[in-house]
Amino acid sequence: MPNCDLHCHSTASDGLLPAVDVARRAAANGVDMLALTDHDDIAGLALARTVADECDMRFINGVEVSIEWEGQQVHIVGLNFDADDASLNAGLAGIRAGRVERAQRMAAELERVGIHDSFAGAMRHAANPSLISRAHFARYLVETKVCRDVRSVFDSYLKPGLPGYVEHRWASLEDSIRWIVGAGGVAVVAHPGRYRFSARELRRFLDDFKACGGAGIEVVSGSHTQEHVAQFSRLATEYGFLASRGSDFHGPGESYVDLGGLAALPDTLTPVWSVF
Repeated sequence: MPNCDLHCHSTASDGLLPAVDVARRAAANGVDMLALTDHDDIAGLALARTVADECDMRFINGVEVSIEWEGQQVHIVGLNFDADDASLNAGLAGIRAGRVERAQRMAAELERVGIHDSFAGAMRHAANPSLISRAHFARYLVETKVCRDVRSVFDSYLKPGLPGYVEHRWASLEDSIRWIVGAGGVAVVAHPGRYRFSARELRRFLDDFKACGGAGIEVVSGSHTQEHVAQFSRLATEYGFLASRGSDFHGPGESYVDLGGLAALPDTLTPVWSVF
């Protein structure tokens, strides 16, 4: 089975490395097929593709779309779409539009608990200011020694119900899949093991996802345990989903696993790359 890594990030969103360096690192790590999936932005695709072509590594257009479903934030990965599609680009631009205002509200919340200058600090970590995110705030809080690492920042401040978390109006499930499929791509549920769904909610979500035209699910992800792999393998088979594999790499020292370092997909599943 080829070494496919279909979920990773660059400085076009909240990754630590420029798109060209992400592609070089993937090729050096033995990745055969790479998809760059920045949050709500596809600005890094052309640069990453140029490097991938130079390294004889197959490159797939990707994006990770931020959506809201029944009050919960969920991410949908789009793969192998036309990056010039007007509807997709307009939809992504709409999601990006509110991020700076949200970041200012996050900074105000953190100020109330004694964490100062976090907006300016987070902006210093955001190569793309229009895509400032919780990850950039997390890096500032680590830099200023409020927390020891990015994960502990999220656990202490940046998850729902905690002092630095602020709601944002994301895309709908229906819209995200319509944009991806309309651009000729495949819609995939990103890292399903990370969502706080009950068993019943998960099935309702997957029912809705499939009804809207969603076709894939990440079975092997950097944040998934072996139990998650077994669970989502069963669900992929039950729902007839294509199975995806992605590290969710954000940068050295900050990710669950490096590019290309994941376990293989179970061989009983149909890989999403079989339809590319």
